[in-house]
Amino acid sequence: MNIVGPQLDRAAECEAVLRTLPGWFGIEHALAMYKNDTEKLPTFAIEQDNRIIGFLTLREHFPTSWEVHCMAIEAQSRGKHLGTKLLEHAEDWLRARSVEFLQVKTVAATSKSAEYAQTRKFYEAQGFVPVEIFPELWDPWNPALQSIKCLTTA
Repeated sequence: MNIVGPQLDRAAECEAVLRTLPGWFGIEHALAMYKNDTEKLPTFAIEQDNRIIGFLTLREHFPTSWEVHCMAIEAQSRGKHLGTKLLEHAEDWLRARSVEFLQVKTVAATSKSAEYAQTRKFYEAQGFVPVEIFPELWDPWNPALQSIKCLTTA
């Protein structure tokens, strides 16, 4: 396996990964946005046999504060610690640029989604700390949880 990026020109492959995960990426306009953003934002991908099996897109808010904009590992490759490797690679890239904070937004626990319960558990295991729930940031039926991680040591 190989991690490539941060510049990719492989949006169709990233879209294919997203389409294996309808429980997470079942809203068509959001899926299209995430696909298109892989061409505009720093995006890292895991390749296996020259095929993308997972990717992570970052968004800069401030020079010292970035966000995991989208992260997906194809359904058949989940549970192999690929997301951890991808996130660690992105965090190293951010640290090399003196980024101090990384945030992620995901669906809050007030939603009954089993898929997003897995997502929250993943980010908590990676050291992200829940900060705030935004009940209507996306939609009233889709509450957003913001979590952050400090990338620097005190």
